[in-house]
Amino acid sequence: MTAAARPKRLTFWGADEYDDSLVREVIAGHKTVTADVAADYYAGYGELGDGGYVAGDLIEVLDGQRRPRCLIRATRVEIIRFGHIPEPVWRGEGFASAREFQEVHIRCLPQCTLHEEVELVALHFELVEVIQP
Repeated sequence: MTAAARPKRLTFWGADEYDDSLVREVIAGHKTVTADVAADYYAGYGELGDGGYVAGDLIEVLDGQRRPRCLIRATRVEIIRFGHIPEPVWRGEGFASAREFQEVHIRCLPQCTLHEEVELVALHFELVEVIQP
């Protein structure tokens, strides 16, 4: 199947390729937002993630073992600053506060120097379909 014939793809990274906790949170309806550094958001990462998602995109979510797990639809994309995480974003990511969001993203993105002015892209989405393994 070619890239043009399939939905866009996205992978929610876990601690390792067997950690699909974030995918389970999406399927359960608890995770409805994901955020990434702006430069990385638009770059994509091969067959595991196309990047550059826009509102209306249908996106196939893959787990760390490259298995399709669900389909989501992008509902909104917004640019935010790391120093000011809006409540709908930190709640949609499943955090109890903006501070928790920041602390976890600092740990999960050690290759990035995250400070108050760094731009992130927040992708809001809704679950469309669960794909049975």
